[in-house]
Parts: sequence; C-alpha cells; structure tokens
Amino acid sequence: MAFEPPQRLVRALGEAQRGGSDGTKGDDGSGKWLAELAGAVQHAAGLRELTVERVQAPGGRSSLVVLVRQADGTPAVLKLAPERARPESERAALAHWGGRGAVRLLPSGDAAGDVHGVLLLERLRPDLSVRSLPEAKALLEAAGTLRRLWVEPPAARVHAFETVAERTGRQAESMRAAADTDAEVVELVDAALAARDELVVGPPEERLLHGTFRQSKVLAGERVPWLAVGPDPVIGECAFDLARLVRDRVEDLIASPSGASITRRRVKRLAESLEVDQERLRGWTLFRAVESGVRARRVGRRQDAELLLEFAGWL
Repeated sequence: MAFEPPQRLVRALGEAQRGGSDGTKGDDGSGKWLAELAGAVQHAAGLRELTVERVQAPGGRSSLVVLVRQADGTPAVLKLAPERARPESERAALAHWGGRGAVRLLPSGDAAGDVHGVLLLERLRPDLSVRSLPEAKALLEAAGTLRRLWVEPPAARVHAFETVAERTGRQAESMRAAADTDAEVVELVDAALAARDELVVGPPEERLLHGTFRQSKVLAGERVPWLAVGPDPVIGECAFDLARLVRDRVEDLIASPSGASITRRRVKRLAESLEVDQERLRGWTLFRAVESGVRARRVGRRQDAELLLEFAGWL
C-alpha cells in the first residue's frame, strides 16, 4: 500500500531522540523502527488476514494507528509502537481491564512470527473524543471513564508495570539535569521536586493507572459511549492519574483572565468527585505540569513550555 507516516509521529520520534520523558538521548531504535514501518504494517496485516483501509491521521505521538477490517469484515484497529512507547505494557494493561473502561484487545493481537509492538484493537470512533464536548461535560465524562480504570493491579509476579515512584524518579533526575539560569523555572522545578519527594512517601492504596490520561484519550465507542485508549500504564495512587486531566485545555485556561481561579476550582471539583485527596492532587498536578514544561523546553517546544510553566505557577 502507499504509505506515509503521519508527520506528528515523525516529529515526536525526532523529539524523543533529543530527550524523551526520562531524559534519555541518542538512538533508541526509533529511527530504525520508523524506516521499517511500512513493511511492518504489511507483515502484521498479512499475518492476521486484515484489509488495510487507511492510516489514521494526525494520529498519536508515540504509535501508528491503522484502520483495518478483519477477514469477516469486522472493523478493527492495528496499532504499532516502538519499544520506547512500552507497547507490551499497554498490552498487559488492556488485557487486565478486559474492555472495562478501555478499548478492547482483540484475539490474534499477538500473532506468531509478528514484529514487536503490534496490537489489534476494537475499532472506536477515532475522530470523536471527549474533548469535542463542552468543557464541563467533557470533564465529567472523562472523569467517569478514568474511575472505571482504577482497579486492583495484577499480582506482582505476573506483571512488569513500573511504579509511579520509579517513573517520576527518572523524570526528577532529568528535571534536575535540565535546570537552567532562569530563576522562575528553577523555583518551579524545586517546588515540583519537593512535592514529589513528599508524595512518594507512604502513598494511599495503589491501583493500575492509565498513566497518560487526558480528554483526547477518550474516544466514542459502540458498546459503551466512551472508552480510554493509549495507556502508558503504571502502578500508583489515583491522584497521579487524575493530575494530567486537571490541565486539559491548558491553552484555554491561560487565555482566560480567571484561569488561575478556574484551575483551583477544577482541582477541588475533580478531587471531590473522584474521592481523591485535594492536596495530593494539587501536588501531582504541579509535578506533572513542571516536568512536561521542562521537557518541552528541552526539545524546543518553547510555546508549549511557556503555557505549562505558567499553569504550574498557579498551583
């Protein structure tokens, strides 16, 4: 088939080479994966007797999504991701959820002789996410979806999910290394690291978390109205998962003259509705916003960095 990977994915992989979420740089195999992607799609589709319809664009920043049909005509999605995106961890989480609150992993999602990092998923409506709803409704639906994902994790002996402490520990080291002479940024980094140090000591009951949850990760479905996609699963407290949702539509928050007060009300409302400690949610929101802002600066996305760090300053 004629094949052109979405530019969003190409740019994101380039950024990853310059320094990803854990601060690592250099060749991690993503370039080779991208160069071989067209052949991998054809190989994976052939093994499963799939008919390729089209590549979903603009698609995600960490994987390729291909709309396909199975041999019986049932629509599905073929997803391919490089090792950096931890596709086997995603597979394990989706299998554990079993379609409850998340997209369903289909049989033959791991075919013999397959290339690494291929998942076969039920087809949702890729062009219709919760983000298309009015803000208040979007937050309500997203929060309800997220709650369904917070389940008891598999026994430690049968999974290899990392913990919130492990993931944020790597991120914290990268944040320290990226400290610059901008006093305001240094102050925010110090505050975020101090919050993280307190939060990882004796956290509340731990659950299997989505890990990268936001409104655009919740798509319309047929069997239920909304389902989560694209997890980067982690084991930890629920406030960590909810923190990313707090800053959704950050560009609208920054543009609003009352953005700071709206943000504080959002923290309070989400904490109360999902029974999460408000101060822990505020702390994780601060850490995750600063970490994302510092990472955006590191890879040259200056505008994104400015939005995120201004948002973090309100917390």
